[in-house]
Amino acid sequence: MDQLSRLRNWYAAQCDGDWEHSYGIKINTLDNPGWLLHIDVTDTELQDRPFTTIHRGDSEDGIEWLHCKVESGKFEAAGGMPNLPDMLQVFLAWAGY
Repeated sequence: MDQLSRLRNWYAAQCDGDWEHSYGIKINTLDNPGWLLHIDVTDTELQDRPFTTIHRGDSEDGIEWLHCKVESGKFEAAGGMPNLPDMLQVFLAWAGY
């Protein structure tokens, strides 16, 4: 199953008629260029699950990099243009999806 399908399945499992009115998933772009990913984990089984912050540095050309953390009830990731799949995979592995 591809990453978007797995993310959709995680999101669907959180939707209970209430959660989705306050929380969700946002994917944005950066101007360097790159990606931002924010996934609310408040009121989910992930809320208190430990997460080890990831800081994978720049490639030689500065295009590939990845930073992931959980803070204030959100999984937050930022990465270079080719790293959106990596960001999704980090979240999905942590979430067990």
